[in-house]
Amino acid sequence: MGMLTRRLLPPIAAAITSERLLELRRGFNEKRRRVVGAPHRVHYFHQVDDPYGYLIAQVLERFVERYDVELVPWLVGPPPDEAAPDRARLEAFAQKDAADIAPHLGLNAPRHPAPPDAVPRAQRLLAGAIAAGRFAEGARLVGRALFGDGSLDDVPFEEAAVDLAKGEAERRKLGHYLGAMFCYGGEWYWAVDRLHFLEARLQGLGLGEAQAPLIAPPAEGLSVSSDRRVEVEVFLSVRSPYSYLSIPRVLAWRERLPIELTVRPVLPMVMRGLPVPRTKRFYLLLDAAREARRQSIPFGRIADPLYEPTERVYSLYPWAESEGRGEALLESFARGAWAEGIDTGSDFGLRVVVERAGLSWEAAREHLGTDAWRAVIEANQDAMLAAGVWGVPSFVVKDGERSFVTWGQDRLWLVERKIVERCGSMSQGE
Repeated sequence: MGMLTRRLLPPIAAAITSERLLELRRGFNEKRRRVVGAPHRVHYFHQVDDPYGYLIAQVLERFVERYDVELVPWLVGPPPDEAAPDRARLEAFAQKDAADIAPHLGLNAPRHPAPPDAVPRAQRLLAGAIAAGRFAEGARLVGRALFGDGSLDDVPFEEAAVDLAKGEAERRKLGHYLGAMFCYGGEWYWAVDRLHFLEARLQGLGLGEAQAPLIAPPAEGLSVSSDRRVEVEVFLSVRSPYSYLSIPRVLAWRERLPIELTVRPVLPMVMRGLPVPRTKRFYLLLDAAREARRQSIPFGRIADPLYEPTERVYSLYPWAESEGRGEALLESFARGAWAEGIDTGSDFGLRVVVERAGLSWEAAREHLGTDAWRAVIEANQDAMLAAGVWGVPSFVVKDGERSFVTWGQDRLWLVERKIVERCGSMSQGE
C-alpha cells in the first residue's frame, strides 16, 4: 500500500465505521420499509451441519416469540473456499468451540459432529418445516437429531425439495458468506455471539419488551485472587482489528486475575498466505467497529499496516521486548493503526508509536529493518499452529496436557472463566 493510500484511508474508514453513518443507514432502511409497507423482516441463514447453527436452533423459538418480526429462514451450505481456506481445521474448531461455550449459555453442547450421510435428509425435513411455517421448531428438532440424542425419524414434517443455491444466492446478494447468520436492515449478526446486538436493536425499535433480559447477553468480566499463577499465552497480530480490541483488555487481566501472561505476535493471515476476501474484510471491519463502541474503545481512523509497516514494527519488537516495552510497543502501534490513522509505514508515524511506548527513537533506528524478528515471529506462529489454532487473537491457558485453547476476541470471557476454574482446581488439588 502506497503512502498516499495510507493517508487517504483513515478519513474514509472513519466515515464507513462511524456511528453517525450507521444511524443514517438505519433511518433510511426503516423509512423505506414503512413506505413499501413491509414488516420488520429478519433473514436467517441456516447450515444444518454447523454446530453454531445448532446453538442458534435452541433459542430460535424464544426469539420469534419475544420479538414482533417476520423470520425469513434460508437453507445454505458451507461457506465458499475463499472464506474458509483451512476448512478441515475450521470445522474441527467450530465443533470444539460450540461445545466449550454452550454450557455457559445454558444450551446443549453438540455431542458429536453431524453425520454427513444424515445431512441431505435433515435439509429436506427443514425445507418441509419452512413450508409448514414452523422453521424454528424444525431447526431445534433437526439440530437435536444431528448433534444430540434425537432422531430424524421423530421430526414431524414432510420432506420437501431443497434449493441451497437459492439461499446462498440470497446470502451473497445481502453481503455475507457464513451460516448461523441473521440479517436485519443490512446489518449482520453471527450466531449466539452477536445475537445481543440484534436484540438490542429490535428492543430499541419497540419490537420487544424494552430492557427485557436478553436471550444471549454478553458475558461480564471476572476477578479472582489466588496464591498460584495461571500461565496464559496470547497470540496476536498488529494488523488484526480484533487483536487491537483485545490488547488493552488482555493486559488488564493482570490487575484482576492471577496470571503469568505471555504475548506472542504473529504475522497477519494475509502475510501467511491465507486469503481474506473483500466481503469478509468489510464484515469484519463493521463488526469490529460495533464491538469497539460497546467496549468504549477508540476505533475507525484506520491506516492499514499490511506488509511493510508490520514488518518495520516487528523488526523493533525483539529490542523493545529486551527493554521491557514489547507489549507497550504492540499496543501503541495497533492503536495508531486502527484508531488514530497514523501512517506507521513512515518514519514520522513510527516514531510517534515508538516514543509513546516509552522507547527512544534514536535507539530504535539502530534496530529498524533488521531481521532478528523473523525467527521470533516464526517460532510464535509454529507454537500457535501446534496449539491447534491459526487465527488471532488466540489464547492458550496452560494446564499440562489439558491446556485450554480458543480463538477470537469474543472468547475473552471464556478464557477468564478457564483461568478462574484453573485457580479453583489448584486450590483444591495442589
